[in-house]
Amino acid sequence: MNSALNMQQGFEELLKNKDIDNVIRKMQDRSADVDKAIKDYDVKTHNIMSRPDKIIKGKDGRTIRVQKQWRLPIPYQRFINEIALVFLYGQPVKFSMVSAGTEEAYSMFKDLVKSTRFDSRIRQCKRIAGAETESALLLHVYKDDEGNKPDALIKVLGKSLGDDIRPMFDRFNRMIAFGHGYYINEGGYTTYYFDIYMKKKIYRCKKEDLGWTVVEEENLIGKIPVIYFRQEKEHEGVEPLIEREEYIASITADVNDYFASPAVKATADVIKNIPEKEEPGKIFILDSKDSDVSYLTIEAAPELKKQEIDFLQKHILSKTFTPNIDFENMKALSNVSGKALKQMMILAEIKANKHKESHDELVDRFISLLIAAIANVLEIKLKDQCSKMIIDAQFQSPFNEDIAEMITNLVSSIDAGMMSEETGRELNPLISDSSSETSRIDAERQRKRETSGDIFGQGY
Repeated sequence: MNSALNMQQGFEELLKNKDIDNVIRKMQDRSADVDKAIKDYDVKTHNIMSRPDKIIKGKDGRTIRVQKQWRLPIPYQRFINEIALVFLYGQPVKFSMVSAGTEEAYSMFKDLVKSTRFDSRIRQCKRIAGAETESALLLHVYKDDEGNKPDALIKVLGKSLGDDIRPMFDRFNRMIAFGHGYYINEGGYTTYYFDIYMKKKIYRCKKEDLGWTVVEEENLIGKIPVIYFRQEKEHEGVEPLIEREEYIASITADVNDYFASPAVKATADVIKNIPEKEEPGKIFILDSKDSDVSYLTIEAAPELKKQEIDFLQKHILSKTFTPNIDFENMKALSNVSGKALKQMMILAEIKANKHKESHDELVDRFISLLIAAIANVLEIKLKDQCSKMIIDAQFQSPFNEDIAEMITNLVSSIDAGMMSEETGRELNPLISDSSSETSRIDAERQRKRETSGDIFGQGY
C-alpha cells in the first residue's frame, strides 16, 4: 500500500514541477511491440515485400536486365482478427438492470450507450487491440452546443489512429494514471499534446519550444475515464507459417511466368532444318531416332509442395483458433441450424471464451465508469439511484439461435418453478428492455383486472 502511495506521490511531484518528459518516461511504453504488430498486420510491410528482383547478367558479367520477382503477401492477419472480433462482439453486449428502484438512472445509462455508439466503438477498439496488441476507449464529458447541458462521447485510441498510449499501473495492476499523446495542426504548425488522466485530476500538457505548458483540471467523473485494452496479436505464433506460404506463393508465380509463353526444345539437327515461318504447313525433319522437338512445359506442382501448402493453411488457422470459412465450406452449411453451426465453429467459440476472461472485466469497468459519469456530471439528481444501481452484462452469440426453441425452454423453466418471470424476460432474445417490458405487462394485467371487475359489477 505504501509502495503504491509513494509511487503516486512521486508521480504527482513531477507533474507539479511540470517535468512532463520524466512523467512520460515513467509511464508504460509498448510502442516497439505495437509498431512490429502493425508491420505484421499491413500487407505492404510484410517481409516478402522486400524480396529483391533478379538481376540477369551476361557472360561478361554485365547486367542485361532486371527480372521482376513476384511478392505476394497474404492478409491472414486481417482475416484471423475479424473472425475473432465477430465471435466476441458480433452481436451487441446485452445490458440488464438487476437492482430495484433505479429505473431513471438505468434509462439514462441505456441512452448513453446508444448516443456514445458504444457497440461500434468497442468493436473498433477490439479490432485495433487484436491487430496492434493495445488500444483504449476514452470517455470525454463536455457541454453541449448551447453550453448548458453536459454530454459525453467515446473516443477510440490506437497507434494506427495517431495516438500514443501510455498507461501506468501499480504492482497490483491497478491503473494509477493514463497518458494520451497526439498531434494537432494549429495555424500551419503541428503541436504535440499529452493529456494525463488521474482519479482526481486531469493535466492538459502542450509541448512548447522551451518546455511544456500544463493546464490542471478537476476530474469531475472521479474515475480515470479510460478503458485500456491489451492482448496478444490474434495471429500470435503463426507468423513463420504465414511467411513461408507467402514465399511459396511468390516463387510459384515466378515459375508460372517463366513458362507462360510457349518454348520449344529441339536437338541441333532439327534446328538446322527448321522451316521458314512463312511456310503454311511446317514440317520438322528428324535426321535420326535420337532427334527431338517438343514444347517445353512445366509439370503440375509436386505432391510435396501441395502437402506443405495444405499443412501451412491448416495450422495457420487451427493454431489461431480460426474456423476455415470460405465459399465452398459456407455453401455446404446453407441449411444448417444455428446450434449445429455453433458446434462446427467450436474453435472460434473457444477463443471468444478465452477473451471473455478479460473482456468481462473491461465491460464491467465501462459500466462503472458510465454510472460515475451520470452521478457526478451528467445527471447529478440521479446520484442516489446510481449508488444503488447494479447492471449486468452478457455477451451474445453471433449466430441466430433457434428463437422458438429458446423461448419454449424459458417458458418450461418458469412453469417448473426453476426461473422467475423477470429472469425469463431478461433472457428472452425478443425483449431488448426487460425492465420496461415488465412495467408494461404489469400495467396490462392491472387494466385486465379492472375491466374484469367492471364486467361483473364489482369495480376494483
